[in-house]
Amino acid sequence: MDIFYPLQLVADWLTARIFQLDIQSHLGSSINFFIYDSLKIVLLLLVINYFMAIVRHYLPVEKLRDFLASRRWYGFDHLMASLFGTITPFCSCSSIPLFVGFLEAGIPLGVTFSFLITSPLVNEAAVVLFFGLFGWKITLWYVFAGVILGVIGGFFLGKLKLEKYVADYVWKIKAQKYQAVEDKESSGALVKRFWQEGWQITKKILPYVLAGIALGAVIHGFVPTGFLEKYITKDNLLAVPISVLIAVPMYANATSVIPIMQALVEKGIPLGTALAFMMAVVGLSLPEALILKKVMKIPLLVYFFGITALSIMIIGYAFNFSLK
Repeated sequence: MDIFYPLQLVADWLTARIFQLDIQSHLGSSINFFIYDSLKIVLLLLVINYFMAIVRHYLPVEKLRDFLASRRWYGFDHLMASLFGTITPFCSCSSIPLFVGFLEAGIPLGVTFSFLITSPLVNEAAVVLFFGLFGWKITLWYVFAGVILGVIGGFFLGKLKLEKYVADYVWKIKAQKYQAVEDKESSGALVKRFWQEGWQITKKILPYVLAGIALGAVIHGFVPTGFLEKYITKDNLLAVPISVLIAVPMYANATSVIPIMQALVEKGIPLGTALAFMMAVVGLSLPEALILKKVMKIPLLVYFFGITALSIMIIGYAFNFSLK
């Protein structure tokens, strides 16, 4: 059973009983989406930020940094970060605390982007759903594409030396972390400090998270599915970039987009075009930009979105070409 199922029950109860809205209506669907995702993401933010506070205290992050940044194999650091992203079942919004934690630990910016790109695209639930709908061969190619997208995107972003465009407060937290504390703290004091540190990061990001979810809720409730089918037909050579552009304002996780992707494929839209749409919705969205704006400056956002969008388009065309 979905571990977040109780939150869905709460969202359904609030929507139907308290607000007295039909969950199947446009407004009811939007409100239900906003309540459920807000509860889920806030909970994940609190848990992940608390966990990262513990990790920053106990984990020898210098060794982890050296391991991820090693050059024994070409691109090995980016590959490891991207593979790590495949086993973290988070959407793009809830991956951001880990992204911030990586930077605070001193892991290179390009490597952190490899994680951030792959993490929302590929996870256990998405792989199982993909396998059930498209078979194991397409599923393997999907996982491979997600990992490669993270490796290539992170590699090029790292080469551009864009660290100056990361929000200043992230580096301040990083500097504070390396101030050695010799005094042993009690368990109660550590728990309190972990909570305070995790809450401070959560509080900085939370308004952008809620704004992104609100935008996604409006789109979720009021944009009809037929709108997509009209512009990304198989006869349109520009269908792949159009599908990516259409996806940018949207916000959803992989498991909720894959069934839409299946419906598009069944209506004759090429698999690569539908995959590009899914990847852009999950890993490259306007709501995500609103959230990322809290941890990075505009030039870095532009580079991140541009390189990732181009990589997604290449993957879309590659799938369409190889499956003809």
